[in-house]
Amino acid sequence: QVQLVESGGGLVQPGGSLRLSCVASGLTFTFRWAMSWYRQAPGKERELVASIDRAAGSTNYADSVKGRFTISRDNAKNTVYLQMNSLKPDDTAVYYCNTRKILPPPPLVYWGQGTQVTVSS
Repeated sequence: QVQLVESGGGLVQPGGSLRLSCVASGLTFTFRWAMSWYRQAPGKERELVASIDRAAGSTNYADSVKGRFTISRDNAKNTVYLQMNSLKPDDTAVYYCNTRKILPPPPLVYWGQGTQVTVSS
């Protein structure tokens, strides 16, 4: 049973920083996984923020967060992080950790419960 547990959300002023963490359990490490952060603001669709290949470490970012957010992983701790700097009110959302099994098929997707990030003065 795969479980993802996020932490690190909260209230921060514009221009501030937060670091989100997601601890994964139940992954089969001989498989290839991608780890991602998504977010969903009120009244908007869930969107991809950043993703990282657990094995290769290659990353991908949404244009809106490039240069401000950094995704990283610590495989020894089964943890993926999202360092968020220069936060803006538009970054306010529930942030969800996601893991997707790339290989072998079939693909599988798992979600965490989400953590609230509020950027406000």
